[in-house]
Amino acid sequence: MTKTSFPAKWASLFALQAFISVVAGAFGAHALTRILDLKELAWWQTGSQYLMYHALAGLLVCLFYHYVGDVRRILVLFFMGNLLFSGSLYVMSFTKLTWLGMLTPLGGTCYLIAWAWFVWRLWQARPL
Repeated sequence: MTKTSFPAKWASLFALQAFISVVAGAFGAHALTRILDLKELAWWQTGSQYLMYHALAGLLVCLFYHYVGDVRRILVLFFMGNLLFSGSLYVMSFTKLTWLGMLTPLGGTCYLIAWAWFVWRLWQARPL
């Protein structure tokens, strides 16, 4: 992957996650209200919200790539956070396997580390 394609490839993955968040949110609001109970719908909605928030965060990090330098670890953490946090909530909603809720905080931890790392990289960034 060339240096110029690096942020674009990651940005496309996060744009795809944002797309999935919109589809999942609409699906939850319209189709799942007849299938899931209120608790399960809340899990689904929370998964959709956090997927969008952190898909946008990944896009933001991609935009700052040239300013802050190496952001690969931050992007991986946001991506893994989305898979673990939102993914566990989505699967838990349908399967009622509440033990998957143990994965949700791992995703949240990925988010927190990614945000802290991004703050640190921005703090250290040199002016353009």
